[in-house]
Amino acid sequence: MIQSTHRLTRLVLTSLLALACFAAESQAQTEPDDLKKITAQLEEAAQRQKEILTHSKAADTKLDKIDSKIGGAAASEVSSIELKALEAKIAALEAKLAATPASSEAPPLATDAATAVQANLNLVWTLTAGALVFLMQAGFCCLELGLARAKNSINICMKNFLDFCVAAVAFLFIGFPLMFGETISGFVGTGSAWLSSNDNANPLWTFWFFQVVFAGTCATIVSGAMAERTKFVGYLVYAFFLSAIIYPVIGHWAWGSFGGGVGYGGTKGWLEVMGFVDFAGSSVVHGVGGACALAGIIVVGPRLGRFAKDGSPRMLVGHNLPMAALGAFILWFGWFGFNGGSTLIGDPSIGRIIVNTAIAPSVGAISAMLSMWLIQGRPDLGMVINGCLGGAVGITACCSVVTPASACVIGLVAGIIATFGTLLLEKLQLDDAVGAVPVHLFNGWWGTLCVSLFNDKGFDVKQLGVQAIGTFSMTLTAFVGCFIIFKLVDILIGLRASDEEQIDGLDFSEHSASAYPEFATTEQKLVDV
Repeated sequence: MIQSTHRLTRLVLTSLLALACFAAESQAQTEPDDLKKITAQLEEAAQRQKEILTHSKAADTKLDKIDSKIGGAAASEVSSIELKALEAKIAALEAKLAATPASSEAPPLATDAATAVQANLNLVWTLTAGALVFLMQAGFCCLELGLARAKNSINICMKNFLDFCVAAVAFLFIGFPLMFGETISGFVGTGSAWLSSNDNANPLWTFWFFQVVFAGTCATIVSGAMAERTKFVGYLVYAFFLSAIIYPVIGHWAWGSFGGGVGYGGTKGWLEVMGFVDFAGSSVVHGVGGACALAGIIVVGPRLGRFAKDGSPRMLVGHNLPMAALGAFILWFGWFGFNGGSTLIGDPSIGRIIVNTAIAPSVGAISAMLSMWLIQGRPDLGMVINGCLGGAVGITACCSVVTPASACVIGLVAGIIATFGTLLLEKLQLDDAVGAVPVHLFNGWWGTLCVSLFNDKGFDVKQLGVQAIGTFSMTLTAFVGCFIIFKLVDILIGLRASDEEQIDGLDFSEHSASAYPEFATTEQKLVDV
């Protein structure tokens, strides 16, 4: 009988010790406020568990001694002192267990860990998307290279390479504070231009990188429109002023508060206060870039031989259309980061944005192909490319608020705009070498208006008015600003290449080189060294 009682006591004691261990660990999970405290208290809990286990083994040894005494002839000699000591230890363990606070809430450890993982996921996704947008520089380069003549290839590569380099430096020291600093009457930001004082773990750097690739995209749109007759130095001067002043100031109107999420600025520009929405930049990036391209082609004039004396257009065919198609594919691929990354967070909303970014360009390409097929009796690769890119621009502002069915309609109209916009420029004798103005400016307008026209929450005429005010005010400001810059560059430095330089090719006249030396043409003047 006594032996059974002690075995029961052993079982109860073991159970209480296990519960005490669990309680110690739970207490360590409910108290910390951050990850460092969690780590420290878990280590403390582990140490307490080791101590409890040591006491458990000691108690177990004593029980074995008692059992052996009870099982022998000297059962009557069992010490009551040992039994009382065991009872006291059990009571102490019970008191410790009762003192452990019960909590119905989820342990903060799991919650804090999930929050940290989500925060890091947001940063990784934004950086990855920014890298995709950066890759669009290669897409623009290949597209322009394929649609231009071989004798200007190096000049095109130089412009597309260097305009991002210039934009990055200008945006770091001048443009970023103007765009995301504390607002002055809603028109321009002001903030510290010395960002290097921020430590390496500051999420500001992720945000800055994602924004600088947008600035580079805006700058490089102009390169294609003005290709084959623009001086290299004059183009770089434009790229600096666009990235340092024009783009950041206009961007502040719509996106000025976006830096608040990383502790920089946080006040809204005047269009944002009105409720203007441009999710990923149909107007802020593409409309502004397209407006600057329009100003540029007006100031620099058409390429030599582009229009006959009677004003009829002449085709100056690009030397490598497969290269242009590859560039379009690269641009489309980068657009998934352009639109998807504009969430700045990694969550399920990315999915529909990416789908819309796949659907609208697809329908735009088909629409442009059919439009040109009806006009000239055959499908045209260059127009298919521009229809695709026009659809991408059209969906950029509204990709987060429209359905894929609406994206089909947006892409359909965008392809038609790209086609007839190109024909309109030819009628006006405006030489856009790659179709940048119809793709980026005209479809920038269209995409911005689509935020209201196809919003999945319903059409709002007041919102349509706000969208119209926003897109036209931004593009008009960009046009006027860049027109002034190009005029000053033309007067002070020189913007247009001479007729002789255009005949020889800008590779030779601007860079004294040839992209294809084994296929040198008679237009180039080869100099014996």
